[in-house]
Amino acid sequence: MGNLLSFLKDIFSQPAFLMGLIAFIGLIALKVPKNKLLTGTLKPILGYLMLAAGAGVIVTQLAPLGQIIEAGFHIKGVVPNNEAITSIAQKVLGVETMSILLLGFAINLVVAKLTKFKYIFLTGHHSFFMACLMSAVLQASGITGWELIALGGFFLGAWSAISPAIGHRYTKVVTEDDGIAMGHFGSIQYYIAGFLGKRFGNPKDTFADVEISEKYGFLRDTTVTTGVVMVLIFLITSMVAGTEFMSTISEQNLVIFSILAGLQFAVGVAIVYAGVKLILGDLVPAFQGISEKIIPKAIPAVDCAVFFTYSPTAVIVGFVTSFIAGLIGMGLLGWMGLPLIIPGMVPHFFCGATAGIYGDKLGGKVGCILGAFVGGLLLAFLPAFVLPAIGSLGFESTTFSDVDFTLWGIGLSNAIKSFGSTGVYYVALAILVLLFIPSFIKSIDVVGNTKSYEQLTK
Repeated sequence: MGNLLSFLKDIFSQPAFLMGLIAFIGLIALKVPKNKLLTGTLKPILGYLMLAAGAGVIVTQLAPLGQIIEAGFHIKGVVPNNEAITSIAQKVLGVETMSILLLGFAINLVVAKLTKFKYIFLTGHHSFFMACLMSAVLQASGITGWELIALGGFFLGAWSAISPAIGHRYTKVVTEDDGIAMGHFGSIQYYIAGFLGKRFGNPKDTFADVEISEKYGFLRDTTVTTGVVMVLIFLITSMVAGTEFMSTISEQNLVIFSILAGLQFAVGVAIVYAGVKLILGDLVPAFQGISEKIIPKAIPAVDCAVFFTYSPTAVIVGFVTSFIAGLIGMGLLGWMGLPLIIPGMVPHFFCGATAGIYGDKLGGKVGCILGAFVGGLLLAFLPAFVLPAIGSLGFESTTFSDVDFTLWGIGLSNAIKSFGSTGVYYVALAILVLLFIPSFIKSIDVVGNTKSYEQLTK
């Protein structure tokens, strides 16, 4: 039984396999020819592996940048990192996490089948992170065994269907109604950016429309622009850190290291873009089989990096703005006497970039900068507030970063403080009601109550 659970966990925690499996089921339902079944199944897998490879290159370059900033500016504190805290949680709560992950995916499918929340969450590694959060917070509250697994699985499965729906009206504008939804547990941050952009910005004045003179025509290429910006960031921070510290990071000359690191980062972004094209080319058509035959009107909810191609310039602007906000937030935390959250380069890149995209598409330049800045502040403050919820399990050295994780950790922790372990059941009951209550369903963009793209962009 343990080996089977481990095998299933390995499948469902790998988005590439999950996307391939869903595409395969959809194509079978459509009764496509065998040759199309093979290519339609493999291309989403290959696309996600390409996306993951690009993301791996990005993360590899960002890791030393965080150390350089710490050394150069003499900062000490907690670094939010989903991967780090997940590796710690697995040692303590491995079986519980795996069980929550599998149950959560099953409940996501049940919710999509029985309710109007027709979203199927395909970002398996984020589901895995959320399962770790659920197991950690529930365990800290004294809930164990089958209760922990049942409650954690329900929360994960329900939120996997609800979170894409909350801001899907914004996602449709971002993607120009491309048939996908946001499947990333930083979703609330992105929807806030979209709301701020729509409220205060001008969607007709976007970074996508910036005219670059012929003199700087090379910057029209997104890969080149990304490379130039990142080389400057690496060069400035490395010079501040000094040659003595930089010698512990790399044997290369400081300038050479900065140039190579910045350009390799740009290569990672280019690989992500190529992978996204492969994913969208076959996954969305294959999903028609799911939508038509198994779960009517089902929509795939995919990773935030898939959205990078919709506003490439906003990716860089969002990242830089979010990081600046993270630095300001860190200063404010120190002034307030709260735990110091050092800006994590990975969440500020992926989440900041995506917030920038939502802000840009819904509110232009003002929306991009405002949405990414507010999101950056959230990435500074919320991880500090979630630390007490998981600190009792020995996670003081790191914490969850993305907004949905931290909000769930804070919410469950406060419910437990107010009502004891019974508070968790109150939260479960509230979510169950939300899945079916008509007034809530009408207030968000579930599939049964969507507006057209033309209506949304008026």
